[in-house]
Amino acid sequence: MSIELNPEERQAAVASIERWFREHMEEPIGNVAAMGLLGFFVDEVGPCLYNRGVADAQERLHQRVDEVDIELHAEPFGHWAKVDGGRGLRRGRT
Repeated sequence: MSIELNPEERQAAVASIERWFREHMEEPIGNVAAMGLLGFFVDEVGPCLYNRGVADAQERLHQRVDEVDIELHAEPFGHWAKVDGGRGLRRGRT
């Protein structure tokens, strides 16, 4: 699956890369170089981050599915417990 940034995200990412270079490197990076670097990282590292996000979401969904029986469990044959005030079925009566 190809990872794509919309134009606003791409512009913000390039600006962030340019700022990082200004603040942490001796020489600033130009706009074209920052766009190239961003493209490289999106293509090279992006799939790792994407896959991690998918795995995290999948793990969370599995946890939720495992809890469905607890959250949605309904006790069967509860009518007589309600009628008898919680005593359940009486012996000898049906």
